[in-house]
Amino acid sequence: MSKDNIQIDNLYTEGEQWVQNLGEKTVHAKRMGGKFRLLKWFGTLVWLPFFIGPYITWNGQQAILFDIEKRQYHLFDVTIFPQDLWMLTMVLLFLAILLAAMTTVLGRVFCGYFCFQTVWTDMFTKVEEFFEGPPVKRRKLEVAPWDLTKIRIKISKHVVWLAIAFLSGVTWMLYFGVSWSDYFDGSASSTTLSITAAISLGAYTFAGHMREQTCLWICPYARIQGAMVDKQTIMPTYDHYRGEQRGKLSKGQYTQGQGDCIDCHQCVAVCPTGVDIRKGQEYGCITCGLCIDACDSVMTKVGKATGLIRYTSLDEMKFNKPFVALYKRPRVIVYSTILVLALSVLGAGLFSLAPMDLKVLHDRQPLFVQLSDGSIRN
Repeated sequence: MSKDNIQIDNLYTEGEQWVQNLGEKTVHAKRMGGKFRLLKWFGTLVWLPFFIGPYITWNGQQAILFDIEKRQYHLFDVTIFPQDLWMLTMVLLFLAILLAAMTTVLGRVFCGYFCFQTVWTDMFTKVEEFFEGPPVKRRKLEVAPWDLTKIRIKISKHVVWLAIAFLSGVTWMLYFGVSWSDYFDGSASSTTLSITAAISLGAYTFAGHMREQTCLWICPYARIQGAMVDKQTIMPTYDHYRGEQRGKLSKGQYTQGQGDCIDCHQCVAVCPTGVDIRKGQEYGCITCGLCIDACDSVMTKVGKATGLIRYTSLDEMKFNKPFVALYKRPRVIVYSTILVLALSVLGAGLFSLAPMDLKVLHDRQPLFVQLSDGSIRN
């Protein structure tokens, strides 16, 4: 038996544990290298400025500071006062429409590569894998009786999880003028401590414990994405015509009439939300492309062309229609127009910022006056 045949047999043995997630248990996704896994790591780096932002100085002061007490918001050389907060509406409008435009063109690509829930969950599961091992070992550990080894592993994992969660909460508060020393010398206010605790607990709960359940049941974006996509939206798609009839290899060989899919379940194994992409598109898919990496690696092993699962549109896959240029798609045109308008208004507002004008008027009828001898007269 060849080396590739042995590897495929091992995949079948392992594949018995991979079933589609229906929300009843935690998903322990398998990590597998590939171009889209590498792309996810680059997406994670987008959040690096969040952690280093509070430590950047500009002209001797914190570069990004939201001073709630003084009602001033500093972004490098730009200082925004309360009367300029209308620009926040433009920022929120721009981000909302940008998300809708991205979804129309590329599906939930934001969820798959940039969403804080996805990124933090990826970090937490990486820590979990470091302490508990790959998915098979993690499942065995879950059902194993409690002993000193299991307690040590679990405590170590949760300590690191809590450290990451606390770092996330503190980093957020640093943007509002809080310093690290406030947490250790007792000068942090109850409000500061409460918000830090809430953010830390949220990160620990959602990224460490709920994970994919947040994407499946809590996040509203998963529910409304169906109204944003169309037949031209590019998403990970299973080539049903090429893959079916799926079936396991017999002695390392395809049987007559069998499709290219060898039913190894590796696409399910690597999916962070436990989706079986072969059953079609569903709201649980976060468009991360990890199933493509897994399928391509298997197709290479069995000597078949890659692309059984690939980024494509329904029109291209089902009807063999060419991709329509973005400037010819009405929905993209509308979104782009709103984006340009919002960005233009925001830019005009930033370039027209003026110092705050204050007028001090003498009160003709004061409640009291102080006489020369220091006494008070009403």
